[in-house]
Amino acid sequence: MADTAKTTKTATLTFGDKVLSLPMQSPVLGPDVIDIRKLYTDGDVFTYDPGFTSTASCESAITYIDGDKGELLYRGYPIDQLAEKSHYLEVCYLLLYGELPTADQIADFKHRVTHHTMVHEQMHYFFRGFRRDSHPMATMVGVVGAMSAFYHDSLDINDPWQREVAAIRMIAKLPTIAAMAYKYSVGQPFVYPKNSLDYAGNFLHMCFSVPAEDYVVNPILSKALDRIMMLHADHEQNASTSTVRLAGSSGANPFACIAAGIACLWGPAHGGANQAALEQLRQIGSVDRIPEFIKMAKDKSSGVKLMGFGHRVYKNFDPRAKVMKESADEVLDLMGIHNNPTLQVAKELERIALQDDYFISKKLYPNVDFYSGIILDAMGFPTAMFTPIFAISRTVGWISQWKEMIADPTQKIGRPRQLYIGPKARDYPEISAR
Repeated sequence: MADTAKTTKTATLTFGDKVLSLPMQSPVLGPDVIDIRKLYTDGDVFTYDPGFTSTASCESAITYIDGDKGELLYRGYPIDQLAEKSHYLEVCYLLLYGELPTADQIADFKHRVTHHTMVHEQMHYFFRGFRRDSHPMATMVGVVGAMSAFYHDSLDINDPWQREVAAIRMIAKLPTIAAMAYKYSVGQPFVYPKNSLDYAGNFLHMCFSVPAEDYVVNPILSKALDRIMMLHADHEQNASTSTVRLAGSSGANPFACIAAGIACLWGPAHGGANQAALEQLRQIGSVDRIPEFIKMAKDKSSGVKLMGFGHRVYKNFDPRAKVMKESADEVLDLMGIHNNPTLQVAKELERIALQDDYFISKKLYPNVDFYSGIILDAMGFPTAMFTPIFAISRTVGWISQWKEMIADPTQKIGRPRQLYIGPKARDYPEISAR
């Protein structure tokens, strides 16, 4: 089991005529943390930290990132080892329960997930309320939020068993809902899940099979998609995870919390980054236009930012990108599309980024979004489905974080402070005096 943070020393804060002694905690990994919970009570001051770049909002034993080293650990296990030796549902078990499963445990977990993949039949009618050209993410936000209207027996957040049922249901049903959103957007009939297929293969089948002919899941594509899901399963206290925790802190039901996470993930600076990266590659269009875009990217006044390079947390190579690049090569070899113009642009941009002094000095290495977009495009997914696939992958991380938050005795409803810069109190003037 994970260790706990230890209070080892104190920090002294001096301002005006006040001197405050604040406890410091040492985590298992990472820098020491100054505990400022008594700062307002004892000092009548707040801290100011836009984007929460220096603020820990919770204790967590799930995921650890060292951005300088380019390290990502799930429950202590390096992501590269998991990508090489494990599979998505085993990682789901690890994130949910804290340890790798035994053979019996993973068999039981697979069975529970597999036999919860169907959705309530009346949910089919819910999809018809959306316009056919609705973005699949818009559909997913609505449908996942509406799950609380269909599954009343797993809404009590104070019941451990109901929390468990809700967790399994969401891991199992999110691929089905995402596939239905895709099928609806292209005017094809919904495809029911098949219990004989694995998790990633089942999703591919629900997206790409049609009643008129047989569809055989390619194991290379299934493995690549499984890796994409594994690499995106959790990523510490990112924007969507923090959104899930914040929604959960109010006591909201788990389906509403995950719907909130999906809504946050939709943003191009978060889950939509792989879609934005691929769209920019297509915008560049050909290798001969790359120098023009590189020049604009180096010019801060141009407003052009190369998508798919660098990362908010990683100041070194994104460890997930190394694994994703291997999968990209395997998928592209299988599909035989190395002469694709978009791919040629991507390969040349990758080469430049790894050799150009500007990119190296700024540590703008290709990130996981750069490669995942290329893989999903090669598989035949439209860009509008990139973020829904991300949402499927991240669901287990959101649920694990949500369950951890519910069990935390120090958990309170989220209520950030603010630095107010508006008018002082003033009297209301009659309209004739304005």
